[in-house]
Amino acid sequence: MPNKRFLFIALTLFGSVPNLNAEPIAGELSKTTESSPFISVDPERNITDILPQESSNNAEPDIYFSADEIISNQESQTIEASGNVIIERENLTLYTDHLIYNQKTNQITATGNVRLTEPDGMEISADEVNLNDKLTMAEMNKIKVIMRDESRLWAEHFHKKENNNKIMRYAVFTPCDFCEAPNEKSPLWRIRARKVTHDAESQNINYNDAFLDIKNVPVLYLPFLSHPDPSVKRRSGFMTPKIMSSSYLGSAAQINYFWAIDPHSDILFSPTFTSKKGIVWGGRYRGYVQKGYIEAEGTYLNDDNKERDRNRGNLFAKGRYELSDTWLATTDINYASDSLYLKELSLDQDDQAWLTSKLAFERFQSRNYTTLEAYYYKLVSYDLKVRDQKEYRRLNYNKPLVLPYIESEFISDPNDIGAYMKNNLSLASVYHSGGIQSHRASMINSVNLPWTSQFGERYRIVGSVKTDAYHVNDYRDYDTAKDYKGNPVRIFPQLGIEWKLPFIKASENTRQIIEPVVVGVIAPNGGNKPSKIPNEDSQNASLEDTNVLDLDRYAGYDKNDNGSRISYGFNFSNYGNIMGRTSAFLAQSYHFNKKTSFSKATENNGHLSDYVGRIYAKPADYLDLTYRFRLDREDYKFNYSELAGRFGTNMLNLYASYIYLQKNRHSAESLAERQELYLALHAGLTRDWSIDIYNRQDLEDGGRSLEHGGNLIYEDECFMFVTNVKKYNSNDPDLDDSYEFKFTFYLKTLGGMGN
Repeated sequence: MPNKRFLFIALTLFGSVPNLNAEPIAGELSKTTESSPFISVDPERNITDILPQESSNNAEPDIYFSADEIISNQESQTIEASGNVIIERENLTLYTDHLIYNQKTNQITATGNVRLTEPDGMEISADEVNLNDKLTMAEMNKIKVIMRDESRLWAEHFHKKENNNKIMRYAVFTPCDFCEAPNEKSPLWRIRARKVTHDAESQNINYNDAFLDIKNVPVLYLPFLSHPDPSVKRRSGFMTPKIMSSSYLGSAAQINYFWAIDPHSDILFSPTFTSKKGIVWGGRYRGYVQKGYIEAEGTYLNDDNKERDRNRGNLFAKGRYELSDTWLATTDINYASDSLYLKELSLDQDDQAWLTSKLAFERFQSRNYTTLEAYYYKLVSYDLKVRDQKEYRRLNYNKPLVLPYIESEFISDPNDIGAYMKNNLSLASVYHSGGIQSHRASMINSVNLPWTSQFGERYRIVGSVKTDAYHVNDYRDYDTAKDYKGNPVRIFPQLGIEWKLPFIKASENTRQIIEPVVVGVIAPNGGNKPSKIPNEDSQNASLEDTNVLDLDRYAGYDKNDNGSRISYGFNFSNYGNIMGRTSAFLAQSYHFNKKTSFSKATENNGHLSDYVGRIYAKPADYLDLTYRFRLDREDYKFNYSELAGRFGTNMLNLYASYIYLQKNRHSAESLAERQELYLALHAGLTRDWSIDIYNRQDLEDGGRSLEHGGNLIYEDECFMFVTNVKKYNSNDPDLDDSYEFKFTFYLKTLGGMGN
């Protein structure tokens, strides 16, 4: 008989039995009639191409059936199909080698490589299956189930009810990679149960008389166990608790309850019950809408320690909302009640000196940008409090509040020669808790002309005028010890010319680029008025590879980069055709006036500045190195060095970070010389086991270790185990020489626990 493929529209499953001969259907049917249940199908055509996309709302969904060969027996009222048999109904698909449909009982029996796929991606395999005519009920023995997340389940008996609920007896479940029968070899962990029920409506999987086995050894018996099926993303309920212990809290347990308010928002209640401090109340809220989101978490503690504030707590929140196609609102709130709270409770940002809160409204349109912002600062540096109490009190007393901060940038379209106008407008009001107030309005109008010559020279000419107007209250200039209150105004013109000429050399294996750069700036020498204008946004100025060639090397508006100068340097890059890259940068500035504001801030007293540079090397995947430096122009000693490099492969690598910063008397906090080394080693012991070890060393203060620790991690496809140990030194006697130990394990689909 020819091996033709036929499609059977199984309306006969619900209607009268057609008058069919008891002999096999042979050959290709060229026509169909209303009474014939058979339609010829192109063997090369995919069956899904001819299935309807949706059924009528008033009728039962159609069932589609295809096979290589179909035999109808009128006497026994059966239809037998063999060879690549497929039945489809509402995305439920049955694949088998052989099928018999009994029209008397409306039962379907499939044998040989039976696979039943569900709409949620679950696939059930068995040697034989019995179904009803609508594929809503099924009976199977010795089945294997592969779920959407590739978890596996075996059962001796499987029963699928008409309401899509499923019952399995003597079942074994595991998410671990596992291809053999469960009796031949055990996975890392599994759950065995006398009965497993899948409730389709509640999307729960329930176990009766369940055992948790680790490498075939029973370690836990549970009379009843329930967890969501893999299709569930989130659900209200208690989560696994956290157990912890510390010198401040004592023994503690954190109970977590998750409340899924709706599909787009949830709340996590996480109170911590402690033996020394009572209850630490904690929680988190997350809400998502079509155009934005908000996330907030925090804790609260009523502390009876007289040396600390009684009401202690913290709040971290982030939000974003698209007000329109051009306006965006964002917020970032970071608050702690005191300088020790975050560290004593091991919360996020416990190593920060300042906590910054920000609210912003931003507008993006074409080439223009506008932002309206507000800032609030909280000083939480306990180390500074112990090291320099006077400086700590000064900074804490003069904490700034910035409200508002407005900045707009408008860029015109280029004209015929490529020149364009750029206008910057900035407004800022800064209020200090100590009483100092400054209100600033700044405008920078500039003309920019980029140009490339026929020889490849790249020019950029920028002419600008900056206008500042201030209103200042209760300002004291510490250099002159004089108080000031008034409305100073200043105008600062500047002209800058930049020239570059890249030279490129290409060989069979590499490309090399050498690019000399020269930047000339013409500007007046004075005009900063430091005795009348407070410096709020241009402190801690430093000469670096990132700003040495800029026209304005200050980060803010309160200081003008006055004085004329010439800056020069070169860029070098080497690229491999297949892999590898190396680059270098070196530059220096010549100031016509030795006493400019920037020279004083960076302690450069001569005409020439220090040398600044950068080296980057990644010749292969096993080496990634970045080195930045500032070299003294006279004795060639390093005033600043920063090295960061990773050496090795993914299995074994060493990360090293070194920083050296010379003391600067003109910095905002007059910090001492700093020299620090950080080393971290990662080793993949096996495919699943890895270890990390790190140490942060202070090379200035007696060479003591500031922090060291490590992680031991085991992770495979179904289980994760992490052990973390950390020791850190602190100026707080209660925290000095403290150890922190964390232990976490996680079972896929069931959850985890940590302490």
